[in-house]
Amino acid sequence: MYVLCCGSQSRGFPFTHVAICQQYRSRRGVDYFETARETQISLVLYTRQVHTRQYREDRPATVIMDRAFLNVMILSWGFMLVFTAFQTMGNIEKTVLNSISEEFEDFHGNAYVSLAIIYAVFATCNWLTPSYISVTGPRIAILTGACCYVLFIASFFWPHDALLYTMSAIVGIGAALMWTGHGQYLTENSDNETMSRNAGIFWAIFQTSQFAGNLFVFFIFTKSKIDKEQRTIVFSVLTGLAVVGTGVLLVLRKSPPKLLLGEAEGVSNADKELRLPEPRREKPLLAAWNAFVDAIRLFLTSNMLLLSLTFIYTGLELTFYSGVYSSSIGFVKALGEDRKKLVGLSGIFIGVGEVVGGAVFGILASKISRKCGGWPVILTGLTVHLFAFISIFLNLPNDASFQDTDNVGYIETSKPLALAGSLALGFGDACYNTQVYSLLGVLFANESASAFALFKFCQSVAAAISFSYSTEVGLYVQLAVLLVAIFIGTGAFCYVEYKVKKSKNESPQEIDPALVDATSGED
Repeated sequence: MYVLCCGSQSRGFPFTHVAICQQYRSRRGVDYFETARETQISLVLYTRQVHTRQYREDRPATVIMDRAFLNVMILSWGFMLVFTAFQTMGNIEKTVLNSISEEFEDFHGNAYVSLAIIYAVFATCNWLTPSYISVTGPRIAILTGACCYVLFIASFFWPHDALLYTMSAIVGIGAALMWTGHGQYLTENSDNETMSRNAGIFWAIFQTSQFAGNLFVFFIFTKSKIDKEQRTIVFSVLTGLAVVGTGVLLVLRKSPPKLLLGEAEGVSNADKELRLPEPRREKPLLAAWNAFVDAIRLFLTSNMLLLSLTFIYTGLELTFYSGVYSSSIGFVKALGEDRKKLVGLSGIFIGVGEVVGGAVFGILASKISRKCGGWPVILTGLTVHLFAFISIFLNLPNDASFQDTDNVGYIETSKPLALAGSLALGFGDACYNTQVYSLLGVLFANESASAFALFKFCQSVAAAISFSYSTEVGLYVQLAVLLVAIFIGTGAFCYVEYKVKKSKNESPQEIDPALVDATSGED
């Protein structure tokens, strides 16, 4: 311990170890030499954090795309391609399956039932995916999940009720693997200072998936009725995109190891004696069981129970913007003969809102001020979503979510207002998701797989329930449910963030949890 305090000045840093010890002691407000044995680990971690941050500040500006950032970019573009196919399919599934039912009398597949199965299986499997990832690592989980998406989209070439619902269950399993693996992989390649930036970059790139697929649909669906030729072209292109995206995810590289004191630039050989031991690798079955138990334990904590209210809201609005709203626009005859094209155009506007929100509140905000994240962004999302709900309530009829209708809303149905609602839904969704990712990545840095699995569990349960009642209740009831959920979810998020910031301000030390990985042995 005393070696650390007596070390010489580190190469490349204006800090001596003695200065770091003094700074640490002043933060602790205690006599260092009286508590040296008790604070040994904390001081080592604090010293490591100082060296790491100083290295980031001093390294040349030309070192832009380091290994971790490159991993985030590959992850983002791979997800973008796979979900260009899947989200476009989800956006048009109701419209497409209705056209198939009109053409084939023995086909009775329901898009809302299919989506409900996806999210129900997704929710169930989220409890098991941390165990799977503890054995295989996040990269294999992501790749396995991507293959499930390819199979689901390809199944639309052969319209059959049993095949549709079976593949819906399979893609639910794949979704759990992909999203839980994504959460851990993103966290492994981030720290406190880059988590918000990386989450924003991922979200902005990921949501460009709304553009290409829906723009393609906009130009293909030129008739009031969708025929087999149009469907075949769309299914072929979307399946091809999913395959390409899976190929991109195949080249994901192993996450860089967490920086240990002995690996920090400029640390003397004597100081390397104090580096923390490497974590022990557990047997696969034991690791899987421990991951499952840890997930249950984490779910029962007060912060996670409160955040689950926010997760539930994101699931409800996910259902609405991804599977209900765009199809509803295409069913309103008052919007003209080319209303089916508006289904794709609505998806594009949702994507524009998602990308702008991800860029503004994820990428740009982290460069301007660290205070731009958190509750101000969530309140912005609240305001934008309230505008969307009110405009949709006034603009569209209650039965627009079921089938073609001659009815109109409380005002004259307007295309610009309908697309403005799409834009607002996307922008508000980006506000909520970027901040949820950022908070989870920092608050549960060493439990990232379990934290993101629980996020997706709550979200997918809400989505499954929402898709289930969407087959029975009209547009206005769905908007009412969203209106109640948004205030509860927003309040819960703001309260948890307030608690975390208050606790951090009162804490005598600030150890970056993303740099500490001495208790787990992930890939």
